[in-house]
Amino acid sequence: MANTAQARKRAKQAAKLNAHNSAIRSAMRTAVKKVRAAVEAGDKTAAEAVYRETTAILDRVADKKIIHKNKASRNKSRLAALVKAMA
Repeated sequence: MANTAQARKRAKQAAKLNAHNSAIRSAMRTAVKKVRAAVEAGDKTAAEAVYRETTAILDRVADKKIIHKNKASRNKSRLAALVKAMA
């Protein structure tokens, strides 16, 4: 356990920030899964709508530096390819 008041406060802050970032990261992963599920279902209009929402979420998460901007770009590119490949 932390020995000084400053260290105790930093430990509390770190735990709170970790929980916040974990929740945002989880929401991002769920959004990506929704796009993949829409593609699996074969509904192109739904997939495109969910894809637009997901790209906004990915950009927001990358702006907050919770994930790297290149990872967000890579995910968006892969999802776009899935949606585009739908017949």
